Amino acid sequence: MNWNNFEFLNREFLWLLVLIPLLAIWYFLSHKKEGATLLMPNVKGFKANTSLLAKLKPLLHVLRLLAIAAIIIAFARPRNVAVSSKIKSNNGIDIVMAVDVSASMLARDLKPNRLEALKVVAIDFVDRRPNDRIGIVLYAGESFTQTPITSDKSIVKSVISELQWGQLDGGTAIGMGLGSAVNRLKDSKAKSKVIILLTDGVNNSGNIDPKTAAELARELEIKVYTIGIGTNGMADFPWSKDPRTGLLNFRKQQVEIDEKLLQYIADQTDGQYFRATNNQDLQEIYDEIDKLEKTEIEEFKYYNYEELYRPLIFLALGLLVLEFLLRNILFKSFI
Repeated sequence: MNWNNFEFLNREFLWLLVLIPLLAIWYFLSHKKEGATLLMPNVKGFKANTSLLAKLKPLLHVLRLLAIAAIIIAFARPRNVAVSSKIKSNNGIDIVMAVDVSASMLARDLKPNRLEALKVVAIDFVDRRPNDRIGIVLYAGESFTQTPITSDKSIVKSVISELQWGQLDGGTAIGMGLGSAVNRLKDSKAKSKVIILLTDGVNNSGNIDPKTAAELARELEIKVYTIGIGTNGMADFPWSKDPRTGLLNFRKQQVEIDEKLLQYIADQTDGQYFRATNNQDLQEIYDEIDKLEKTEIEEFKYYNYEELYRPLIFLALGLLVLEFLLRNILFKSFI
């Protein structure tokens, strides 16, 4: 028996067990009155000898007390409870991560650079969203869907780990990145639709106005969380490539992020704007978004009860029958 799953349904009946010692005392005190008393002036001619039946007669009271105890425990309804559960996600969230992959994402104000820092945090974020579908949109001077919305997290994490700059023309087309993400979600049937838009610059290319894309997201009830990534002040930016070695050359440059635009997009869509100036900030931002956007999970529990009172009832009946037979057969003529 698994005692962890054992319970009494009507445990208040167990208080009746205090009657057992009281009954035992009562039987003991009344035992002397059960036998016949023979008055004699002198007992010198009798040999003291207690018969076996006299010694066993208290067994009748023990059997009755055990029967009463078994009945009381049966009334308390002892049982084993086997619990099984099934988790169901009814209201999943569809999330599109719109990632800026322009050359400035190689800036080294985050370690080892902005893009590599993002990969670590984004993969961790995906791992914590087992019940949601996630898609990836990349943008620089233009945009495209790298991964449609999918529940296959291994694909999403693989795509994130392989992100690199140079896949798109130069520039930062925030409007096109947001527009592509909105397009991915416009036909979604999920109860909640979310875009996480990350950039490290200002909108300087593309043919879609970011504010127009934000208004479209609002009409489609898509929430946009915007993240500006980059330190305050100067940072090492790539500005040329060495033709002999193929390595990038870096120089100090002022960090420019259009925070007013990112704040506007977040406000228009009931989202939030965050600023990540270092690796820890970036991790905390994704942690916060993970807390804000929670999938509603239903847990169904199934209970299987194994009632244990029946054997106790049969035991009590058996003890009472045994007590009756002994009293009316073996001890019937006993004085």
